[in-house]
Parts: sequence; C-alpha cells; structure tokens
Amino acid sequence: MSKIRLVIFDIGGTIIEDHGEVVASFRGALAANGLAASDAEIKELKGSSKRDVIKIFVERQWGKEDSGNEGRIQKAYGDFRTELENRFSNGGVKPIPGAEAAFAWLKARDIVCATTTGFYRSVTDRILDSAGWQKTFAANICSDDVKVGRPSPYMIFHAMEASGIDNVRQVLNVGDTPLDIQAGTRAGVLGVIGVLSGVHKEARLSEERPSYLIPSVADIPPLIEAHYS
Repeated sequence: MSKIRLVIFDIGGTIIEDHGEVVASFRGALAANGLAASDAEIKELKGSSKRDVIKIFVERQWGKEDSGNEGRIQKAYGDFRTELENRFSNGGVKPIPGAEAAFAWLKARDIVCATTTGFYRSVTDRILDSAGWQKTFAANICSDDVKVGRPSPYMIFHAMEASGIDNVRQVLNVGDTPLDIQAGTRAGVLGVIGVLSGVHKEARLSEERPSYLIPSVADIPPLIEAHYS
C-alpha cells in the first residue's frame, strides 16, 4: 500500500501547459502602469500570489510608504487580470500530456488529488472548467483563500484540511517553480516533487533541494511506486 494519501498539484506549468501566459500578462500590465521589471524577475516570482507580485514592483518603484501605492496596485492588478483571462480564453488551456492518466491512476488507488495555485479564484475556476476537471480534485485552493501565499505553506495546509488529510507525512506536493518547492519544504510534507514542464530549468529547481525532479506529472505514478509504496 502507498504511504501517500494526498497529492497536491500546482496548476500553471504543472498540470496545464505554460506558454508564457503569466509572464506576458505581467509584462503588459506592468509596462502599461509605468512599472519596470525584467522577465527573469517575473519568472522567479511565478507561483506566488499575483497581487503580491504587483505589490512588490509598485513598492520597489515608489517606496513602501507612498500613499498612492494601493491605487497603483489595484490598477495594475486589474490590468493583469484582464490580460491573463484573455490569454486563457478561446482554447488557451491545454492539459499537460499524461496529467489525466495520472489523476485516474491516483484515484484508482484511493489517493486524493488537490490543487494549490497563485491564481485567483475566478481564473482558477475558468481553467478547471475548460480542462473538464470540475470534479477531479477534493480541494482547489487559490492565493485569495489564504492571507499569505507561497512560499508560506498555508495553501498546502488548507488543501489538506479540505481533503480530510491531517498528516503531512502522507502528502506529496508537486510544482514547477522554486516557490512551489519552498512551500512544500516549509510544510514538511513527505515528498516535495519538482516537475520540469514549466518555465524553470533543472538547474534552478535543483537549488531548492526537492525530494525528486521528474519530467512531468505523467511520471507521478512510477515515482510513487518506486519510492512511496
């Protein structure tokens, strides 16, 4: 019998393909609001709350105490949301090959699946609806469900609570970004799994010392059979 009772998946770049939608949406929204940020800086923040990313660049440019910051954050975040939702519309959601087979394999073994994401609720629901995954997961936890997003572990704990799992040593956390791995490590889960299906390369993810690095979620079943049974 598997030691694992719950597998928590990130969404963008982990179970759906990442074609640069998030980075491009940030780039457009930041530029439209006179905020400077490189693609490398944006990529390093992938996986975190999208509003928090906007806040970082606003405060860097204007200082943390500037009275106009909240208005600037709201405007840039609104522009980001519009760009992102446009990019995920009209067939813009493509599941990672092998993801659905992995979910079915887990379900057949009574292993619960859940998601956590830096996306906000409305775009998360749009993605899951588009992929036909409305009933696939026991819990779908978004950045706006917690006070502090990644790398804090709260979304993982919230997913565990919603899924009825109370032991972190029965949980795998799977993601494609440094922040995904950091959150899993802080949560103390049994396995912190990095996947190479997103924008980050093996060298960068290896710096975070994941339990294992695998090509994609399609490799979750053999990983569990080899290391967690």
